[in-house]
Amino acid sequence: MRRLLLILALLLPLPALAEEVVLGLSQDEVAITATFDGSSILIFGAVKREAPPPSDAPLDVVISVQGPIQTVTVRKKDRRFGIWVNTGAVEIDQAPSFYAVATTRPLAAALSQTEDLRHRVSLDRAVQAIGAAEEAADAPAYLAALKRLRIAEGSYLIREGAVALDEETLFRTSIRMPADLTAGNYRARIFLTRSGTVVDEYETVIYVHKVGLERWVYTLAHEQPLVYGVLALIIAIAAGWAASAAFAMLRR
Repeated sequence: MRRLLLILALLLPLPALAEEVVLGLSQDEVAITATFDGSSILIFGAVKREAPPPSDAPLDVVISVQGPIQTVTVRKKDRRFGIWVNTGAVEIDQAPSFYAVATTRPLAAALSQTEDLRHRVSLDRAVQAIGAAEEAADAPAYLAALKRLRIAEGSYLIREGAVALDEETLFRTSIRMPADLTAGNYRARIFLTRSGTVVDEYETVIYVHKVGLERWVYTLAHEQPLVYGVLALIIAIAAGWAASAAFAMLRR
């Protein structure tokens, strides 16, 4: 009897989620060319419901876009005898090449600390230095310096209140991606939250790749480094010879 009840429970359809994300992107592919100076990705969507929304807690939307994970060495410089020298270094082993977070309200209000820990949405959770504490006692200072530098250069974006939400149904935001993008898959996640708790999550991928001459040079440098080095040497010699010839003609 117990086995029969279990089989019947498995055969019954699962209840539909109260609220679900229906997502769209202005583009799911970014091509890096010689004249590429950055790109803006419009992320928009709607909330699908099977029942009227609850009225006791407002709906929030949290959107994150994460580039390929890198290992970055952060160095500290001090002035010694009038010269700037490296005095320390820490390896950050979980540093996205690009990271952006956009929300309807301040992130602390839209997402609880428990959910942030689970989904690793905030910049503090997305950028990690797992083994850094063993390298230096002041590892958090190196981690903070990396975040500060990448925020200044536009590689890390925190856009609280930048997601427009109409009637708790339609949402949209724009993410500006810088010119020095790293090729690879960019992970885009959309969270619906109420009272800081995630009620639904949607994930997709934005593919960033090089095209044209940039792709050929990138592929050659990574797959045939010896040929790439020889060609670079030949081009440097040819450029030097051409510059010398041009100066000689001008002197005449």
